Amino acid sequence: MENYKVAVIAGDGIGPEVLAEGIKVLKSVAEIDGSFSVEFTEFPWGCQYYLQHGEMMPQDGLQKLAAFDSIYLGAVGYPGVPDNISLGGLLLKIRRGFDQYINLRPVKLLAGAPCPLKDIKPEDIDMLVVRENSEGEYANVGARLYPGTPQEVALQTGVFSRKGTERVIRYAYELARREHKTLTSISKGNALAYSMVFWDEIFKEIGAEYPEVVTHSYLVDAASMFFVKDPQRFQIVVTSNLFGDILTDLGAAIAGGMGLAAGANLNPEKKFPSMFEPIHGSAPDIAGQGLANPLAAIWSVSQMLEFWGQKEWAQSVLSAIGHMLLEKRVLTPDLGGKAKTDEIGAEIVRLLKK
Repeated sequence: MENYKVAVIAGDGIGPEVLAEGIKVLKSVAEIDGSFSVEFTEFPWGCQYYLQHGEMMPQDGLQKLAAFDSIYLGAVGYPGVPDNISLGGLLLKIRRGFDQYINLRPVKLLAGAPCPLKDIKPEDIDMLVVRENSEGEYANVGARLYPGTPQEVALQTGVFSRKGTERVIRYAYELARREHKTLTSISKGNALAYSMVFWDEIFKEIGAEYPEVVTHSYLVDAASMFFVKDPQRFQIVVTSNLFGDILTDLGAAIAGGMGLAAGANLNPEKKFPSMFEPIHGSAPDIAGQGLANPLAAIWSVSQMLEFWGQKEWAQSVLSAIGHMLLEKRVLTPDLGGKAKTDEIGAEIVRLLKK
């Protein structure tokens, strides 16, 4: 029997509440299936840990996590802890340390999910965004010169290596070929004459190896407009760290909101563990009240199952989410319902057993 070891970092605010529901679903899937088991180990890292210990995770945190198949992350951020500390000391440290160079974010409108766009059908919004996750604009290279003076200068350098750019673009081409979908590259080559022209050149260069894949290239400002006005033109999307971060939040807005937005941070070669998370914030203002929507955390469980090769279960979990959205009987207040957080996981389990 296959045994998957999952490190749980619930984090801050609503993180523990939404992850509890995802764990409930994952345990149930393993029990129903019977051919694999899941073992969870919790780590109390995050902003509260930082306030007590002066660091978001211990110095040997990556060594502890390295023994696991996957990492399940809740949410990070809390008042009193600067965002650059909370992000850089945990999430980015794990992404970089484990070379999780693929960030995979589905932008898929499930039937029944709210959509602010007029005359849009679920099949009109069904894309997968492949975001470069290890370098680019978030490489954290730069300097502050002459601090505190009128001449103060802040330098932030984007880092686009051939290795880093090639591997994310090749991953997207492989995905598009395997799923018989179009591939769209999003950049800003007209204004960023070094980094984005380099990106565009490599996209075209690698494309020569995949003549069967239909491709498109858009500037990020035009792509942002088309996400809203004509989202059906996108299927597989590949883009840089910064642009992917922004566009997938826009994608979440048109596909049901942040409560349905999941993300996977992948090391495709499985040399290191991959990390799965809802991409919403920690929402400390509603923490502990049973108001948080855990569907994004449960959707990220579907992503985890797919990465493990449990594709049928991944689809079953997603179908259960879709059924709940369509039925509208058990939903949290952000989706127009009255259910508590812990009722959502229980309903998903009921549907899976059914």
